[in-house]
Amino acid sequence: MTTGSQTPPYTDRPRRSRLARYLPLGIAAWLVLEVWLLTVVAGAAGGMTVFLLLVAGFVAGSVVIKRAGRRAFRSLNEAIQRGGSPESGGGNGLMMLGGLLLMIPGLVSDALGLLLLLPPVQKAVSRLAERTFERKLRAAAPGTLGNAFQQARMHRPDGKVVQGEVIRDAGPQPGDGTPGERPPLTR
Repeated sequence: MTTGSQTPPYTDRPRRSRLARYLPLGIAAWLVLEVWLLTVVAGAAGGMTVFLLLVAGFVAGSVVIKRAGRRAFRSLNEAIQRGGSPESGGGNGLMMLGGLLLMIPGLVSDALGLLLLLPPVQKAVSRLAERTFERKLRAAAPGTLGNAFQQARMHRPDGKVVQGEVIRDAGPQPGDGTPGERPPLTR
């Protein structure tokens, strides 16, 4: 249904973040560095040595990812059997990231992957990520997560946010967390 009024053209384009602006340039520079370093090492040690280094990195990375995945799955199973929630999987996630970096062909990514496998580096990276996340949450407006879910909002063609809420006609439904109610057991 139209009201007869024209919707103004969308002139306020959202600014791209620094990350979105410089990420493609950073990836291109990283790829050039990896290729250059591989050619330098191949010139000094031979092509077969570089090939064996890349294969060894791939195999080591797959072993690390498999081990970290098993550890995370075991932790989840133990937490479910205890009836609690699993501990933070930051260490396993960083081990998986280290394994992935080992699997990516290149010597710089291998060095970064090996660094992420060291426990002191894992602790420092997880602390840095936690502080950054908390700082971003504090900087956001109250009641929001800042721009984290900006894309999830529904927008009308004129740029206005569509607001709404869910209304249930009946009373509390089974399984919606009513106090005193136990969830059904499934096997």
